[in-house]
Amino acid sequence: MLSYHMGWTDQHGSPEDNPSHIHLPAILALTTCEQISGDFRHALPVAAALELMYNFTAVHGDVQNGGSESQTRPSIWWVWGPSQAINAGDGLHALARSAIMRLSETTLNTDVTLQAIKSLDEACLSFCEGQYMDLTFQDQLLVTEGDYFSMVGKKSGALPACGGTLGAMCAGADQTFISQMKNFGQNLGTASKLIQDTNELWGPKGDGMTSSNLIEKKKSLPLIYAFENSSISIKRELGNIYMKRVLEPEDSLRVIEILNDSGAKDYSEARAKTLISECLTSLQILEISGVDLTDFKSLLEIATTQPLSNGDDTVLN
Repeated sequence: MLSYHMGWTDQHGSPEDNPSHIHLPAILALTTCEQISGDFRHALPVAAALELMYNFTAVHGDVQNGGSESQTRPSIWWVWGPSQAINAGDGLHALARSAIMRLSETTLNTDVTLQAIKSLDEACLSFCEGQYMDLTFQDQLLVTEGDYFSMVGKKSGALPACGGTLGAMCAGADQTFISQMKNFGQNLGTASKLIQDTNELWGPKGDGMTSSNLIEKKKSLPLIYAFENSSISIKRELGNIYMKRVLEPEDSLRVIEILNDSGAKDYSEARAKTLISECLTSLQILEISGVDLTDFKSLLEIATTQPLSNGDDTVLN
């Protein structure tokens, strides 16, 4: 089941050349280590641990959200059932901690290795808290903007923040560099999730016809903004829609119409751009420039699907 989830075999165990994509936390660890030390290989144990930990969250998340697909193929729980998926997810968590133990085989001293393990565990715990909040919000009509950013910062920011932290630690960076790369990862993960939530809310056709709207009724920032800034009558209408057990297609169409009228999408995109600017500020504090800056900016663009200018480091429309 684990080999299947990672894309190495099909569900019958036959080999497949279909590996899953490496995700942001692991890539950030490798990129950071390469920038400081000139050799990304110092961070391979933590990159492997972060990738396995990410997949642990993905497998459990599929069970919690009822996701039938994971990375373009049927999810573990869809093929083998939720009990086996939970067991497989737990196995990925154990493998992640086993992988980071390989730091003991490098030149890092024992204290750094133990601190790295602690950082990974704290990031996992933060993710679990964020996931708890996200699931809780689905049953709440009113969620504040502050609540949302607290949730997404934990759920989507913790592992990238850990990636920046561990990549810097493996390269022997000082505390200033470690702290700024943690901020970089935190803001990048949060911005990426904010953009993803906004895109999912409108859907590929801009009509809100997505499963997260019709079934899960997720509380993303555009909806929260509309609830907090609309007239009483609009708030009441949105409340009546979201009190339904399952939304009908016409409900989603009306929600998108309300959000468009309120400017919620523009507001959410502006908040994401602010987070990206804060990522760039962290790089400027560390005086990262030249080819190294280009590598980090490419990572920003990939993670947020937002092109960056070559001049004043502001985000373009």
